[in-house]
Amino acid sequence: MDPAGASVANDIGGGGGGGEGEKFAVGNIYSVKVITGDEFRGIVMAYDPIPNFVFFDILGCYSPGHSKNTRMVNANFITGLSFLGKTEDPLVTGKCSVNLDGLRAKEALAIRQAEADAERMGVGVTPEAQSIFDALSKTLPVQWENSDILVMKEVRVRSPYLSDCVFGGTDAANNRVKKVLELERRRLQLFGT
Repeated sequence: MDPAGASVANDIGGGGGGGEGEKFAVGNIYSVKVITGDEFRGIVMAYDPIPNFVFFDILGCYSPGHSKNTRMVNANFITGLSFLGKTEDPLVTGKCSVNLDGLRAKEALAIRQAEADAERMGVGVTPEAQSIFDALSKTLPVQWENSDILVMKEVRVRSPYLSDCVFGGTDAANNRVKKVLELERRRLQLFGT
């Protein structure tokens, strides 16, 4: 490759053996034109020879407080490529920053989701009981209270989770829970006395 910046577009594509890996070495800076007509300047961040993809950090798109702009390009679709230079280590630059507020928000969301998922898991209950709980939760608000399933915060379903194990609540709520429980047990093919 001519370090003076001559175009290497004629050597693009799946062939060329080890040349592609050298051409797309991490840190190389190129002016790139793709088959769609788009043009950009970017630093090679990674190259995967099996699918022949190049990952570029787009130059000129960074501004403080904003994310880096990266682009994944199938090297077979590059129609023009001009070498512009090389950086020492493209992953260590003054432009790199991490949006800590965004990461904290994602972490908080993940923690809330994990806590919600944990509340849906019964402790010391059988897989059958968990299946019944999961099935009931699709149509009614439920929560575990020890090994009992509390439905609509008023009706309690006790082990072994049969219709005659439904207690509390108004008659209408109690009957509704019994009916849904019977239907779900049938759907889950769980039969009892």
